[in-house]
Amino acid sequence: MALQLWETLKEAIEAYTGLSPNTFFTLLALILALYYVVSGLFPSSSDHRHNTASRDFEPQMEPLRPPVQIGEVTEEELKAYDGSDPEKPLLMAIKGQIYDVSQSRMFYGPGGPYALFAGKDASRALAKMSFEEKDLTGDISGLGPFEVEALQDWEYKFMGKYVKVGTVKKTVPVTEPESTGEAAESNVHDAESSKPTEDDGPSESAAAKNDGTPSKIDADKE
Repeated sequence: MALQLWETLKEAIEAYTGLSPNTFFTLLALILALYYVVSGLFPSSSDHRHNTASRDFEPQMEPLRPPVQIGEVTEEELKAYDGSDPEKPLLMAIKGQIYDVSQSRMFYGPGGPYALFAGKDASRALAKMSFEEKDLTGDISGLGPFEVEALQDWEYKFMGKYVKVGTVKKTVPVTEPESTGEAAESNVHDAESSKPTEDDGPSESAAAKNDGTPSKIDADKE
């Protein structure tokens, strides 16, 4: 039955197209391939409407604002740029140099894996790859050679990727005045040095006057 159908189909192809069955099917395959290529280059209107609707539902990302120089600020003032205020840039400091990391908000912004570094000089934490609160400081004293090298790599990365916008103001420690006890002891020492010594006494001329001949008044009395 199938063989009869195939023979009937071949006769129909030759009768209506004048082509052999092999040539007909080869030409049909080429036409189908060309159709798929052309349809891929020119999407249908339904696909266009679907893509447009998808773009409408996507959140519109606001363009990044250009970095603004903030100059020299204290560590307390730097905390205001931790990303909690969307109107302010996202800043972070390394070795006292402040960089605008707003373009990496997904890493350093709220909810990001490095959000605790934002708004701080986290040099020590970066060098030690630590997330502890005690290491969120710019104090890098006592670091080992490998930690110093790691911090240097972070600094090179920030210098090449982000814009420097300011520096962290260094706080000068206030020195307390000397204790009053030392001052009192110094005053006592000065007072003792100013007292006359035992060798100091009346001058020889005064002694001679007292030990000499009786005065004129004594002579008159006699």
